[in-house]
Amino acid sequence: MSEAQSVPDESTAASDLTAFQQNILSILAEEPMYGLAIKRELEAYYGSEVNHGRLYPNLDDLVDHGLVEKSELDKRTNQYELTDAGHDVVLDQIEWVLDRFVTDEERADEVRALLE
Repeated sequence: MSEAQSVPDESTAASDLTAFQQNILSILAEEPMYGLAIKRELEAYYGSEVNHGRLYPNLDDLVDHGLVEKSELDKRTNQYELTDAGHDVVLDQIEWVLDRFVTDEERADEVRALLE
């Protein structure tokens, strides 16, 4: 079973998603990827194995929410790509985190250093 249920006819915000789903969107913000490449990126981040039974239902939920587009690379491989709505969710999450993290000029400098 997936970690979040699809809500039809409503836009999905970052706050509606699990951290795992937000991490998938962040990975896809870099470039479109096939499922196993996403799995490898998540495993590198978490430092442990990501089960197929967790990954693919969450990808399907993100597709259902309109945040990710799924296309066929070949008969056995699907590619996943961030949609414009998915892009907006990633930006909203970054903005939310930065609004809370950047509380003074020192922290603003830390963020600027990350961007350089």
